[in-house]
Amino acid sequence: MNAIQHWTEMIRVEHAQSDNMRKDEPRPADSWTNSAQQFRADPQRTDDLLVDHLRRQVAPEQVVLDVGAGGGRMALPLALCSKKVIAVEPSPSMCRVLREVAAEFDVKNVEVVESEWLDAQVPQVDVALCCHVLYTIQDIEPFVRKLEEHAGRVLVVMYQAPPQSQIYPLWEPVHGEPRLPLPSLPEFLEVLGQLGIGPEIEVVHTERNQGFDSLETAKEQLARRLYVMPGSEEMERLEALLPQVLEENNGGFSIKGATPLEPRVISWRPGV
Repeated sequence: MNAIQHWTEMIRVEHAQSDNMRKDEPRPADSWTNSAQQFRADPQRTDDLLVDHLRRQVAPEQVVLDVGAGGGRMALPLALCSKKVIAVEPSPSMCRVLREVAAEFDVKNVEVVESEWLDAQVPQVDVALCCHVLYTIQDIEPFVRKLEEHAGRVLVVMYQAPPQSQIYPLWEPVHGEPRLPLPSLPEFLEVLGQLGIGPEIEVVHTERNQGFDSLETAKEQLARRLYVMPGSEEMERLEALLPQVLEENNGGFSIKGATPLEPRVISWRPGV
């Protein structure tokens, strides 16, 4: 099995496990409907080290393509320091947030393309950005090749481990089986190697890790991420587990021993 096949297979089996845990619940048409508002962010913020890093990669005269732009957490700050940002995002609820925040802060040089990337019609740009999107992209080769076709430079942001990896240890105590992981940075570098791409890699030390505001919030969010239903045996096991796995710090709660996730910026110039 080569790197691309391995990438695709990891996503396939992870999705199959997730579908099995959902039981009779179908996958939502827009999985971000209930959480899109959480991705609102001030485009002018100065306390986001990843945003600061990406700003330094863009010149004022350049056009930027943000693929999987979500609610505009990266697209809108980059619009303030570039000629234009074209934000490609398939989620209607995320696009709604992006447009709302752009209007609130009077950011006019953002064009929203509500589409899956492989279906999107976009022009050539100077820089293509894809931030925390690839973990679930099964058609990885055409996805990456299309990024290359449309930009003079490609920037991909990924963690060194899957975004939900901090809760993977909870799966077996709750569900009786280990979590099958999604691919992340190590697998992506193997894919790039198979595609003949030799990127540069930079670590952005964000110095913080996302936690939970309260025990109730931790229970609610962990239950959703673990596909645990209220009143189920799995919920009873999760409730019994929480005092053992959570620790309080800085007024909030986090998972004990969790490895902080720090973004890596993988960049290359197509054809170079």
